[in-house]
Amino acid sequence: MSTDRAPAADSGPGAGDAPALATRLTKLVGVRHPIVQTGMGWVAGPRLVSAAANAGALGILASATMSPDQLRSAVREVRARTDQPFGVNLRADAGDAAERVRIIVDEGVRVASFALAPSRELIARLKDAGVVVIPSIGARRHAEKVAAWGADAVVVQGGEGGGHTGNVATTVLLPQVVDAVDIPVIAAGGFFDGRGLVAALAYGAAGIAMGTRFLLTSDSTVPPAVQARYLEAAVKDVTVTTKVDGLPHRMLRSELVEALERSGRTRALLRAVRHAASFRKLSGLSWAQMVRDGLAMKHGKDLTWSQILLAANTPMLLKASMVDGRTDLGVMASGQVAGVIEDLPSCAELVDRIMTEAHRSLAGLPR
Repeated sequence: MSTDRAPAADSGPGAGDAPALATRLTKLVGVRHPIVQTGMGWVAGPRLVSAAANAGALGILASATMSPDQLRSAVREVRARTDQPFGVNLRADAGDAAERVRIIVDEGVRVASFALAPSRELIARLKDAGVVVIPSIGARRHAEKVAAWGADAVVVQGGEGGGHTGNVATTVLLPQVVDAVDIPVIAAGGFFDGRGLVAALAYGAAGIAMGTRFLLTSDSTVPPAVQARYLEAAVKDVTVTTKVDGLPHRMLRSELVEALERSGRTRALLRAVRHAASFRKLSGLSWAQMVRDGLAMKHGKDLTWSQILLAANTPMLLKASMVDGRTDLGVMASGQVAGVIEDLPSCAELVDRIMTEAHRSLAGLPR
């Protein structure tokens, strides 16, 4: 780790005065600071991604809630807003993953990130085109697998992280993965300030990835009423439930979550079918593709048919809150850090604050 300015990562528009911090991550992707804004569905659109990139972080565009044509347009909009590196997040098991990879390659996107482990063939295709491949993983064995297949780095999310998550804390999972692979490891789950960045670096990580903290910025397009719910939340108000799609999902506790947890299988199935029909119109996917995507996410679990429709259920529940502002009808995925976040800085202000805190913390360590 070095505190020298990274020559390959000049500051973009809006970048603050905090000195850069060169790590294996910044050198790999060409950004100024070892911070990643994660690809959150309905949240990580062109405005947030370009603001994060201009602040010196790695912005990741969420593509799972976009059609291929929308993805291409979004990539071009990000590029029109920034000349800094950015990435696109993909679902490796999506039926149209190959088409989305082609868009990434055609449009010259720097980074491809994945919520699930991509295949060896998909990694090879991206790397052959010069794209940096960064899967997200939740277990040491998964990190070892994708590293052996050629992944350039991994994001390790501990149980504190929002959305689909595991039950192992970041402080336990992170050092296991750092010790197991020789590629850069990016820590996610529980990070929101400069002290956390320094802690992650001390564990051997090359940087941190944050979702909820970037969701709660003035550059985020999330409606004010929804952001207010996050800011009002205490740590105890962030829960994990399997009732949305059968997988552990960390989110704000709300009236909807409580209703889902009380719902029987028949009612849950009807709800999932209704959301599936809505998502099919938005995404352009056929019913067969949606069912295949749902089945691909079973991973050997005993899921009901309502849960198998998660490919439609979850995106529409997220859209209700993150786009439509319906805190009563939508799911609000959240990391536990929502309980300690109290403001809405711009991405530039946030990144500058984190880096200033990090350098102050590093300077204050015992020698």
